[in-house]
Amino acid sequence: MTTTPQSIIDRSGLIVIDKPAGLTSHDVVSVVRRAMGTKKVGHAGTLDPAATGVLVLGIERGTRFLAHLVTATKSYAATIRLGAATHTDDAEGETIFTATPATLAAVSAAQIAAEVAKLTGDIMQRPTAVSAIKINGKRAHELVRLGEKVDIPARPVTVSRFEVLSIDSDLSAGWIDLKVEVDCSSGTYIRALARDLGEALGVGGHLTALRRTKLGDFNSREALTLAQLKENPQLSLSLDEALIRCFPVLEVSASEGADLAMGKWLEPRGLHGVYAAVDPAGHAIALIQEKGKRLATIFVARPSTL
Repeated sequence: MTTTPQSIIDRSGLIVIDKPAGLTSHDVVSVVRRAMGTKKVGHAGTLDPAATGVLVLGIERGTRFLAHLVTATKSYAATIRLGAATHTDDAEGETIFTATPATLAAVSAAQIAAEVAKLTGDIMQRPTAVSAIKINGKRAHELVRLGEKVDIPARPVTVSRFEVLSIDSDLSAGWIDLKVEVDCSSGTYIRALARDLGEALGVGGHLTALRRTKLGDFNSREALTLAQLKENPQLSLSLDEALIRCFPVLEVSASEGADLAMGKWLEPRGLHGVYAAVDPAGHAIALIQEKGKRLATIFVARPSTL
């Protein structure tokens, strides 16, 4: 049997970082690897280099836990600029359309609210062309840089909240800025919301600022800066704490915990959804889910070291 040293389990968990602008998510992973002294670091939910905010990273066995976070609801604060469209759907791209002053001046707050409402709920969204989505084995943004036309099919996403907090404008300069907050499912592109809102209003739109304020159960208030992590390298949450925080708890006996640690299954208990199995010592042994007549593990946080 493959064993997992206790030292690896003790070093496993999550770190919540407040990503600064100008760094890729992979750049942040590199910094965290050096700070924590391990190559086993991964992240959940890529942020564009220009974006800031919550980036959750897994350390050691925490990297395997990340797969269970990628479907979590995400929250963003953003600025959408109406009046022009870009080829990247954000301020980094080349302008491909500019609205006439008269067309922009005709846009009302009521029209904005009506189109925002249409982009709220369960919608079909065409991802932005400059994205990490793979097409025939290559990232879409790589194909765009090569000059190829990229057409990504629309896919279902859920925008549970799309709220306009304020509207500012300078019509002489050709723009209307919307400060918005968005809660959405994984796979939703805020840049695409900006693009689609601008298209619907006939004036073009793109994103000028983006900050992720929340990913699942993790928010920006608890996030560490990279400087803070370098000064004091430590986990934000142990793997035990992460499982217990993110999933409902099912208390199991010591012997049941030992079975789960070895990948064995338990008798079903009529549970719905995923639970964190916690033993009498307070250790989160595994994530479990009923499958037919078995209460089986879908992720073992503490594999047997025997």
